[in-house]
Amino acid sequence: MSNLYRVPRVLGWLTAIVLAAECQLAAPQLTSSNPAQSVTSPQFKPTPEQIGDSLMARQRYQAAIEAYKTAPQDSSEAWNKMGVAYQLMLNNDDAARCYYRALKLDPKNAIAINNMGSIYMSKKDYGKAEKSYRKALKFDPKSALFLKNLGTALLSERKYKKGWETYQAALAIDPAIFDHSTSVRIENPASIQDRGAMNFYMAKSCVKAGMTARAVDYLRLALNEGFTTPKKILADAELASLKTVPAFQQLLASQGVYLTPAAPSPSERQ
Repeated sequence: MSNLYRVPRVLGWLTAIVLAAECQLAAPQLTSSNPAQSVTSPQFKPTPEQIGDSLMARQRYQAAIEAYKTAPQDSSEAWNKMGVAYQLMLNNDDAARCYYRALKLDPKNAIAINNMGSIYMSKKDYGKAEKSYRKALKFDPKSALFLKNLGTALLSERKYKKGWETYQAALAIDPAIFDHSTSVRIENPASIQDRGAMNFYMAKSCVKAGMTARAVDYLRLALNEGFTTPKKILADAELASLKTVPAFQQLLASQGVYLTPAAPSPSERQ
């Protein structure tokens, strides 16, 4: 269950929180590619779970659910995958039911525990989401995805320092973690201030990961939502490397603050 299905890139907080509450699928088992074996072995017949995996990859979620229903009922992995399919169809109630069943069969299924966290995030129950992600990390402490999700839950609880530190821990394991996403998305926090905070710390994380263009996009959102100011951005040590980035300079110029290559400190246009 270490491999994951991935689908298109993270869209950021402009439409939804991503990263943060992502679901996982275990990759299907591959058959042998040895030609000699294929000659002597009977024709390969995929299992219901493998059929479901193939349908999931083609985004045929309802058909995948029907396939998983015919898989062995004592398979924690199959129940987890069915839950992901339901969640991708925005049916969180049935998704949660499947995750519960997966965990009843295997209480140590870290992926299903993580996915339950995404259900809590969708309900804005950030405290329970945090507990789920922490529990998942007990069974898989080196999962950058679980750490990223925990960081998002912490930021949603306004535990900004802990959230930022958790994001850094995720980046230390996988510098590209913010590029990984599924199409399961979580609604924005209710408060504009919360959204601004999330975007600001996402920007800092993107800078650390070397994704300057995305960092500028997140800072633009944080500014628009009133969480930060150009002065605070320029005073932030992690964001200092953006001062020579043209897109960052243009962003500050739109706020009335101008940077020049010769004079990195801001000057107000009179």
